Amino acid sequence: MDQEASVETGEERGGRRGRGASGGAAARRAARSGGGPGKSLTYITRKVPVYEVLNEEGLALIEANADIVLEEIGIEFRDDAEALALWKEAGADVKGERVHFPKGLCRSLLKSAPSTYIQHARNPARSVQIGGDATVFAPVYGPPFVRDLDGNRRYATIEDFHNFVKLAYMAPSIHHSGGTVCEPVDVPVNKRHLDMVYAHMRYSDKPFMGSVTAPERAEDTVAMCKILFGDDFVDQNTVLTSLINANSPMVFDETMLGALKVYSRNNQACIVTPFILAGAMSPVTVAGTLTQVLAEVLAGASFTQLIRPGAPVIFGTFASSISMQSGAPTFGTPEPSLVSYGAAQLARRLGLPFRTGGSLCASKLPDAQAAYESANTLNAAMLAGTNFVLHGAGWLEGGLVSSYEKFMMDIDQLGMQQRLAEGVDLSENGQAMDAIREVGPGSHYLGCAHTQANFQSAFYRSSIADNNSYEQWLAEGEKRADQRANDLARRWLETYEGPYLDPAIDEALKAFITEKKASMPDAFT
Repeated sequence: MDQEASVETGEERGGRRGRGASGGAAARRAARSGGGPGKSLTYITRKVPVYEVLNEEGLALIEANADIVLEEIGIEFRDDAEALALWKEAGADVKGERVHFPKGLCRSLLKSAPSTYIQHARNPARSVQIGGDATVFAPVYGPPFVRDLDGNRRYATIEDFHNFVKLAYMAPSIHHSGGTVCEPVDVPVNKRHLDMVYAHMRYSDKPFMGSVTAPERAEDTVAMCKILFGDDFVDQNTVLTSLINANSPMVFDETMLGALKVYSRNNQACIVTPFILAGAMSPVTVAGTLTQVLAEVLAGASFTQLIRPGAPVIFGTFASSISMQSGAPTFGTPEPSLVSYGAAQLARRLGLPFRTGGSLCASKLPDAQAAYESANTLNAAMLAGTNFVLHGAGWLEGGLVSSYEKFMMDIDQLGMQQRLAEGVDLSENGQAMDAIREVGPGSHYLGCAHTQANFQSAFYRSSIADNNSYEQWLAEGEKRADQRANDLARRWLETYEGPYLDPAIDEALKAFITEKKASMPDAFT
């Protein structure tokens, strides 16, 4: 199970997807909403300013403290002789497995890392920019459990994995297929990565993430991408963005380093992410946590440039607080938001894309707690200027559960964020002076020409919220938001139609998987 899984332990098909809703009405609804299956929205190009919490003095202080951590305390690179040798050759002071970095070494190495890059999808229309003013939403990552559409909390299966990939593919406001959208425990541990990567390739044509649970599984991911895209294309372009967690505090382990090396050598992007539960894995203060985050990212991100200068790398952070009474992780609280805002500023000063999450909550059900906590973390991620938003939809129970209903509720919110990021329309139509002149004092705008021309797309229309009268709500079954989300998920899965995949490529992928699986016995630990 990936570390972030548990904090305690295409083709445009437009109207063809619209079965179950009246054609024209469904299309108009999709145009107003991020929640209906239809033409996907492109990744976000933000037109609203970022929110910053640190001034120049504060940023300089955090950076100076991080330099002290790197030089005096150091970062451990465990069980990886190659990494230690590379650091020694680069001028670091290596003592056992602990690396001490001369001031400026990491920043110097990171000058070769791109500030933006394109992650290519097999459908070029789905390719995304990572960095700059772009924001990309990706789904939940890593939970071993699901809360299914019958209300059961159970271990995830490969069928669940396929379903979440399909839902992410159909969701206009999800720009990226993600990675381990749930952990399919009915498939052997040493083979499930093959099925998961294939599912992203087969059931979606959006960009996706690679396996990081062992270096050889990362190698398999790259090999499958070469079948899908071609050897030369993979070598010269980025087709994978994958998650590399630091084992905070201040440790990179053999598994993560092994995967990082595979992806960096192959010009594929790594998200170097300190995994923080503040108070347990970092100091309890925002400034102390930011200092440790920056030190860990500098060490891990710069190591990618020792492997291959120019390899894409993202400044990542996953920061949660904990209950100081129980030790349980908490979400949607102010301190992690401040960490996200500050870390985003530090990433921009380094010239690196930034990642944080998402729609995070500790609630066991898609209830009011889940909604409040998720809204707080998602709003902070968006306003911070996050470039890659992991856990954008479906996260429940502190990352232990992928929820179908929460997934549908979250993608509705992602659509709202996309509309917010468009900013204020100051075009002639946006100024609406013709409407103001036509209506004049004392009348209303419902029938004026400007309203008639713009009403279909003027306001975001939620696919989940019920804004009708009490009487109509009664007549329609008195359904709560989670029940409406359940209905929507069922309809989407019933009407799913997969994107085209060249049969020859599909057969080559299947042959690779069959050969790999046959080469080793099943292992479930």
